[in-house]
Amino acid sequence: MVLKAELHCHIEGAAAPRLVEQKATKYGADVSGFIQNGRFVWHDFTSFLRAFDQASMLFRTAEDYADLAEDYLLSLSQQGAIYSEFFISTDHAIGAGLDPRAYIDGLAEGIQRAKAATGIECRMIATGLRHRGPEAVTAAAQYIVANPHPLITGFGMAGDERMHQPGDFAAAFDIARGAGLGITVHAGELVGWESVANALYALKPARIGHGVRAIENSNLVQRLADEQVVLECCPSSNISLGVYPDFPSHPLATLAEAGVPITLNADDPPYFHTDLAREYEIAATYFGYDDGMLTEVTATALRAAFVDEDTRTALLERLYPDKTVRVSDEVLAGSVSNS
Repeated sequence: MVLKAELHCHIEGAAAPRLVEQKATKYGADVSGFIQNGRFVWHDFTSFLRAFDQASMLFRTAEDYADLAEDYLLSLSQQGAIYSEFFISTDHAIGAGLDPRAYIDGLAEGIQRAKAATGIECRMIATGLRHRGPEAVTAAAQYIVANPHPLITGFGMAGDERMHQPGDFAAAFDIARGAGLGITVHAGELVGWESVANALYALKPARIGHGVRAIENSNLVQRLADEQVVLECCPSSNISLGVYPDFPSHPLATLAEAGVPITLNADDPPYFHTDLAREYEIAATYFGYDDGMLTEVTATALRAAFVDEDTRTALLERLYPDKTVRVSDEVLAGSVSNS
């Protein structure tokens, strides 16, 4: 089995339907409108967001979030993953009536349980929600910087890419960067190549969430390759949300051939009826990746991970047990030193 790593997953969006149903039973909620026959059901981006929000509101305590993180990471480990980063949102916690610190501590407890059981490493990326506006994203950054946690090593922005301009959020990202957090941002998914270019200019991320619409501008593709900005690609998500009509139309392989570092990720896996193993299978089936190429995708993720160098070295040694790993020669820009 090819060892795997994931950099782009929303933890609330990783909740398996069976776990959501368990929480619904606990809280006496009806989930029949968005879970049928053990699967999430939705038909467009609006109904997807509605299902996502309704499911996430069933995680209301620190223990609920510990269960969620543990369940997802155990599943990843069974797929051959040795490393995971997932996005967290203190706004989601507040919306569920949970103190942000309890939310973070609950997730950390689940991470620790999964690591004890399987050895999987995990870090959290705090996010602001773009559609809530610049003040809300700045507040999210300020909270994380004022209340640091050793497992929170990055900051990013999710939400509706069609709202506001990247420059509106520069202050929030400056706060996070100043605290030593790795920087990533969603761009180039529902909006075209300009979204990626503007994010690079205004926010200076080491990684771009999705970013595939960069293919629409050859100069931008060259810049991504020259600067080795890592793309957190999520093929199944892109097809499910209509960014591309099918996998043969997806530009992942073309971007990689141009020298852009790409990784494979599941985004909100059960909503898109996928998982990390399937994303690797898609790369093999539709983009011609053999096991060696898939292993290099994992290596790209580990080199771009927001982890300390000792952890990175240990992960690369697990990936390449027969090689001497010299991390200093391989690390991509934007990695962080916190553990």
